[in-house]
Amino acid sequence: MFSVTGVLFSLVALATATPTLGFGGSKNCTKVLPPPRTAGKLAHVGVNIAGFDFGCGVDGTCTAAGAWPPLAEYYGHDGAGQMQHFVQNDGFNTFRLPVGWQFLTNDLESGVLNSTNFAKYDTLTCLGTGAHCIIDVHNYARFNGEIIGQGGPNDTTFAQLWFNIASHYKFESKVIFGVMNEPHDVPDINLWAKSVQKAVTAIRLAGARTQMILLPGNNWTSAATFVSNGSADALAKVVNLDGSHTNLIFDVHKYLDSDNSGTHDECVTNNIEEAWQPLTQWLRCNGRQALNTETGGGNTASCVTFLCQQIAFQAQNSDVILGYVGWAAGNFDTTYVLSEVPTQNGTTWSDTLLTQSCLSPKSGSQKGSTS
Repeated sequence: MFSVTGVLFSLVALATATPTLGFGGSKNCTKVLPPPRTAGKLAHVGVNIAGFDFGCGVDGTCTAAGAWPPLAEYYGHDGAGQMQHFVQNDGFNTFRLPVGWQFLTNDLESGVLNSTNFAKYDTLTCLGTGAHCIIDVHNYARFNGEIIGQGGPNDTTFAQLWFNIASHYKFESKVIFGVMNEPHDVPDINLWAKSVQKAVTAIRLAGARTQMILLPGNNWTSAATFVSNGSADALAKVVNLDGSHTNLIFDVHKYLDSDNSGTHDECVTNNIEEAWQPLTQWLRCNGRQALNTETGGGNTASCVTFLCQQIAFQAQNSDVILGYVGWAAGNFDTTYVLSEVPTQNGTTWSDTLLTQSCLSPKSGSQKGSTS
C-alpha cells in the first residue's frame, strides 16, 4: 500500500477495479466538420532529445548499460544546451525525453526508481528552459519481450512505475506524462486500454491531477490507423478520477517516408489525405485532441516540402491537433538519417535543414501551403 493525499490506496485494488467510464463509444460524424476560426497556431512544437532510450529494442528489451545519457559529461552531446538553443533560437516549447523502463528501476515489481539513474534523467528535464517536458517510457508496451497486461508485467506493476514517476513531478505543471512509446502487435486493444487506465489512475492518485497524459494506441500508435484499428474507440474510455477526459490526449506518430518507418532520408507524402484528415474529423466529432510526438524526415528537399505541408495542415486544425515533436536530436550523431541535432561550434549552434525550413516555428511552416 501507499499513501495518496492522506488516503491509503491499494495497487491490488487498482489492478482489479473497473473504472467508471464517462464515454460509451465514439461517434461517426458523416458531415465534415471544419476547424473553428480560432484554429491556426499549434500549442506544442519541439524535438525529441534521445539517448536515455538507447539500448531499447522494439520488443522492450532495454538495457540500462545501453543508454547514452545526452549529458555533456558522458558522451559529449549536450542535451541541455541543445534545448536552450532550440528555445532561444527556434521558439520550441516542448521536448520529449525518451527513456527505457529498465534504466529507471532495478526492481520491476515495486517500481522503485533507481536513484542514480533517475537523477541523471531528471537532470535533463527541460523545466529550466520554461518548456514542456514529455516523460516518455520507451518500451513499446513491453518489458523484455512480454506485453504489459497480456502475458508480461501486470497492470499493478505498470501502475506502480507511473505512480513513482508522477510522485516526483506532481507539482510540475509543464511535465507531460507519455504513458508508453509505440505499442505494436498488441493482441487485445481493449486490454491495453485497461492497462493505460491503470497508469492514468496511478498518475492522478500520485497527486499529478491536472497535467497532460498521452494515451498511445496500437500499430506504433500510427495516426493513419488510430481510428481504424480500434485504438481511438478503446482509449476514449480512459478517464480521470472524476470520470472526465480533461488533459487526456491521444499520442500519435507519423513519418513521411515510403513505408512510414522513419528510416529513409526521402519523404513521399504529407500524410494529409491518408492520416490527418480522417483523424482530425474523428477528433473534432468526438471532442478529443491528439499530439504528434514523433514525426520527421531527412534533411532533403522532399522532406522540406512534405513536412512543411503536414505542419501547415496540423496548424490549420490546431483545435484538435495540439502540435508536433520532431525525431530527433539529443545523442544522435549528426550523420543519423533523421538527425535534428544542431551543430555546435564554440558557443554557436547551427540547425539542420529540416529544422530551419519546417520544424522551427520561426520558419513560417505553420502558415505554409498544404496543397
